[in-house]
Amino acid sequence: MKRPTIADIARRAGVSKGAVSYALNGQPGVSEATRQRIVAIAQEIGFNPNSAARALSGASARAVGLTLSRPARILSIEPFFMGLISGFEAELAARSYALTLQVVATPEQEVEVYRRWWGERRIDGVIVTDLRENDVRIPVLQQLQLPAVVIGGPGDTGKIAQVWSDDAGAITETVRYLVALGHRRIARVSGLPGLLHTQTRTRAFNDVCASLGLNEALTVPSDYTGEEGGRATRRLLIGADRPTAIIYDNDVMAVAGLAVAQEMGLAVPGDLSIVAWDDSPLCSLVHPPLTALSRDIAEYGAHAARELLAAIDGKQVSNVEAGTAHLTPRGSTAPPR
Repeated sequence: MKRPTIADIARRAGVSKGAVSYALNGQPGVSEATRQRIVAIAQEIGFNPNSAARALSGASARAVGLTLSRPARILSIEPFFMGLISGFEAELAARSYALTLQVVATPEQEVEVYRRWWGERRIDGVIVTDLRENDVRIPVLQQLQLPAVVIGGPGDTGKIAQVWSDDAGAITETVRYLVALGHRRIARVSGLPGLLHTQTRTRAFNDVCASLGLNEALTVPSDYTGEEGGRATRRLLIGADRPTAIIYDNDVMAVAGLAVAQEMGLAVPGDLSIVAWDDSPLCSLVHPPLTALSRDIAEYGAHAARELLAAIDGKQVSNVEAGTAHLTPRGSTAPPR
């Protein structure tokens, strides 16, 4: 897990370490073409000359990085990430590591943050969330040899370890439970469709519904916010063959869906059953309390942090399946009228 050095740049550029130093510090002694080539190589491998002293000393940053490609307004009301971060902090603080957090707009911006953090010696490793298919972050992390652990999957992450939960098993259990109650028209309001775990849930939902003969099963994509979750619910409920049960990909959208159902004069659970993914205090504070898929989110985060600290220490880490979310029935589900 070696950080980039002046020697690495010199070797790739075919020049001496002194020439690299001249080029990066804007001093005479190299041609402009050579300077530009050296600067481009330094940027490519994530080297920052301002951190050369720390690199030479071999000092640890005693920090772990986390970038989130989500709107900040979503994070402020998202209990999942708050629980996850509390789990990170519990493990990191015990080892005197800090958590460095940055919110960005796109995965490409995440890549630039990784390059800067690693080049400036601000972090010793990163926790990666929201895995995508053909994720642009994975090859860059491998190129930088930056210690990393991915939360989510399973997916193609090369040698980077993953900590993941069986989302397919959880959605299958939920649909079978609703069918056992007598529901035949079941819908789902999903999270961001580009995320790998959303795609895994969608495939599993479609498969179990097909196997049970639920031909009217439908997934409506959303973005985890209450506003969009409410709009998706309204679209589902104004149809002639409205669903009698809806599964939501997070608790915030489920609470919004409950409000929409009550606004439209529908009784929960008599007219509509609701299930929320990832239990939280929100699910117990509303009336009726929401049936939810429950798992220990803080322990999920702590597990990922332990794996990353092991990778930073140079130990071999491998993919780990964390506990599957299990259904916690409450007052929002019942047989349809």
